[in-house]
Amino acid sequence: MSSAPQAPPRPELEETLHTALAARERPPRPGAVSASLTFAWRAMLKVKHVPEQLLDVTITPVLFLLMFTYLFGGAVAGSTDEYLQFILPGILVQSVLFTTVYSGVALNTDVTKGAVDRFRSLPIWRPAPLVGAMVGDSLRYVLAGTIVIVLGVVLGFDAAAGIGGVLAALGLVVVFAFGLAWVFTTVGLILRSPNAVLNAGFMALFPLVFLSNVFVEPETLPTVLEAFVDLNPISHLVTAERGLLAGTASVGEVALVLAEAALLAALFAPVTVRLYRRA
Repeated sequence: MSSAPQAPPRPELEETLHTALAARERPPRPGAVSASLTFAWRAMLKVKHVPEQLLDVTITPVLFLLMFTYLFGGAVAGSTDEYLQFILPGILVQSVLFTTVYSGVALNTDVTKGAVDRFRSLPIWRPAPLVGAMVGDSLRYVLAGTIVIVLGVVLGFDAAAGIGGVLAALGLVVVFAFGLAWVFTTVGLILRSPNAVLNAGFMALFPLVFLSNVFVEPETLPTVLEAFVDLNPISHLVTAERGLLAGTASVGEVALVLAEAALLAALFAPVTVRLYRRA
C-alpha cells in the first residue's frame, strides 16, 4: 500500500505560525464611548442593508403632513395655508415620536434572535449595545424631522425664527424622543415578539398624540378633554416647538420639555438596563 508523499518541511511557514500563536500583549479593552459608537454604526449598517426600514421616517411623515393639511385645513382653520402654520410643528412631533416605537422592536428582535447572547460574550461595557442602538435611532429622528420641515417650507410654512429656530426645534424633539424611546426599549424587553411590541407601542402613542394640541386648539375640546390635553407632555412639546419655530418660545416652555425627557430617561433607562442583563 503506497502512502502519499510527504511535503518537505518549510521552516519559514513554521516560524510564521509560531509567531502568530505566541503569547502577546492583549489589546486594550474598548472604552464605553468607542463600544457604543460601534453599535451605533451597526444600527446604521442595518439600514444600509435593508433600506425599507426608512419607510417610516421618509414616506409616513410626508403622507401625514399632506393628508391633514389638505383634507382638514379648510374645515379646521378656514384655509390650508393657515392650517399648515398651525399643524406643521405637531406633525413634526408626531412623526419623530412614532419612530421611537421601533427602538423597542429592534431590541426585541435582537433578543429573540440570540444577538444579545453574543453581545454578552464580548469584553465590552455591558450597556454599550443599548446606548449605541439609541444613538443610531437618534439619527432616524433627525431624518424624520428634517423631511417634515423641508416639505413644510416647500408647501409655504413660515419659520419666522429662521434657521436657528428650526435647528432648536429639531434638537428639542430629538432630545424628547431619546427620552421616550427608553419607555419602548423597556416594553421591548418585557413582551415576547416584535409584533407585540409594535402593536403595544402604537396603542399607547396614538391616544397621547391625538389627545393633544397637535391638530386642534385645546379650547375647542370638551372640558374634560381640554384638561387632559393641557397635562399631556406631548402638548407641552408641541407648544415649545411652535414657539421655537415662530421665535416666541419661553425658557419655561423649553425647560419643561427637557425636564420631562430627563424624567422619562431617568425612570426607564435603569429598568431597561436591568431587564437587558436578565434577558
